Amino acid sequence: MTLIFTIIITMLADQLSKFIVQRTMELGQSVPVVKDVFHLTYILNPGAAFGLLANRTVFFVVTTLLVVIAVTIYHIKSGQKRGAQPVALGLLMGGALGNLVDRIRYGKVVDFFDFRVWPVFNLADTAIVTGAGLLVLILWSYEKKKSEDKVDPDANH
Repeated sequence: MTLIFTIIITMLADQLSKFIVQRTMELGQSVPVVKDVFHLTYILNPGAAFGLLANRTVFFVVTTLLVVIAVTIYHIKSGQKRGAQPVALGLLMGGALGNLVDRIRYGKVVDFFDFRVWPVFNLADTAIVTGAGLLVLILWSYEKKKSEDKVDPDANH
């Protein structure tokens, strides 16, 4: 249930934020929030991060669907229904699906967070990076605990 809830909340927040940007800004418009540090800049990104693989919409749609299927299978096989793992996977899938909606609707992704030293991005991108980072921490801590639980044969000598 946590996984589905996180996916839905992530997608809704992403799509709502994009809707607000599209309704209140002109394409290409940039509004300083903190001058020269953080702006809201409305763009349509035809590629991935940094504009890589521009205009490869079919590639991104298929890749996103494969990732969602793989993450779903991983979630089912892991048996983790509570805790941080379903949240991490929900952020990953919710973000991926949020950007997928844009790719299907526009052939591009609506981006608007602009820190001036990084490519413009959106809430879906933030959710994907946060979910991936959280998943890495979870897996790292699991592996660390697993190795600590192993009995050291020289410990009793």
